[in-house]
Amino acid sequence: MHSPEQESMALQGDYDCIVVGAGVQGSFTAYQLAKNNQKTLLLEQFLLPHSRGSSHGQTRIIRKAYEQDFYTVMMEECYQLWAQLEMETNTTLFRRTGILVKGPEDDKDFQLFTDTLRRNRVPTETLTPDEFSRRLPHMVMMRGEGARIDTTAGVLYADRALRAAQGYFQSLGGVIKDGEKVLNIQPGSRVTVTTAAGEYRAKSLIITAGPWASTLLSHTGLQLPLTVVKINVCYWREKVPGTYGVDTGFPCFLQIASEGAEYHIYGLPSNEYPGLVKICYHMGSDTEPDRRDRQIDQTDIRILSRFVSLYLPGLEPEPALVESCMYTVTPDHHFVLDRHPSHRNIIIGVGFSGHGFKFAPVVGKLLCELSLGKVPSYDLSPFRIQRFLSQMKSSL
Repeated sequence: MHSPEQESMALQGDYDCIVVGAGVQGSFTAYQLAKNNQKTLLLEQFLLPHSRGSSHGQTRIIRKAYEQDFYTVMMEECYQLWAQLEMETNTTLFRRTGILVKGPEDDKDFQLFTDTLRRNRVPTETLTPDEFSRRLPHMVMMRGEGARIDTTAGVLYADRALRAAQGYFQSLGGVIKDGEKVLNIQPGSRVTVTTAAGEYRAKSLIITAGPWASTLLSHTGLQLPLTVVKINVCYWREKVPGTYGVDTGFPCFLQIASEGAEYHIYGLPSNEYPGLVKICYHMGSDTEPDRRDRQIDQTDIRILSRFVSLYLPGLEPEPALVESCMYTVTPDHHFVLDRHPSHRNIIIGVGFSGHGFKFAPVVGKLLCELSLGKVPSYDLSPFRIQRFLSQMKSSL
């Protein structure tokens, strides 16, 4: 017979759902579960807040401008859910700046952005070269380039958003346990999750562990083609303070197909660090998540320095500050939002490939729907594990 203390411990360790990974995707998933009256535990291996993963930092871009319709369609509800969290927590999480999408008119990717914006009737401005130099006198538009502005876009305040989602989850009775690394996952009709502090059981488990997803999935006999890369988050000093400032109307931007760059380059107006503009290359170098800072490749910084010299003459061409972030990238750069192929009560939300933050409110809703056995609100075929089957090894 169990003592009252043992029974209370067993009860404490028993949940409807456990979410592993308290980055933005896991935090919004937990928030959605709590709204659906699920007794939910959100586990995080590091003490919160931390800067070890993919959700830290002060700002992210939010945009409807995409090459694929399915992302643009999902973004409609994302904006609504971000606004809802702002109201629920009385916090400003979004500032509208617009995003400039610029690149060679005849480039295939640039055409995809243009077509998606038009098909989905996203409020967009097209700038002629004259209008461009009037509106953005401190940015260069090359001959043959086109310029579109998605006027709905802007900046999300990332750290603030994470705190808001986690705080609201806790206000609904949700439990966050940080500093608890998951050591083992035992699938079953009730999933058992072991950390250094103890064992927890739940009807369902949701894995949103970012760069550490592969390690956790290995406990469930699943290997997905995920690559972890270190991103150098670079800040560039304005020669004249305020030139590229959020208050002077400088937009976020996405540069498609610039010379020497295989991937897009993106930037945000100076905001979090006065006089510094955040400009990054949308890819990095392979890294081990627990050895991130040993990766010292600076190829991306060289590409960015060249870009800044050519296109943004009002910035110093060497970064003033470099921070680190990680992307967990799938081969097609689309997310994984699916059930485990062998364990239907284990749900997987991984591989956000450096563009998932803005989608977190809808991703959380979808992962919650999958765990509750509901029909998902969106067509999840672009995000299914099935698409990797030929290159996937299951050790089961």
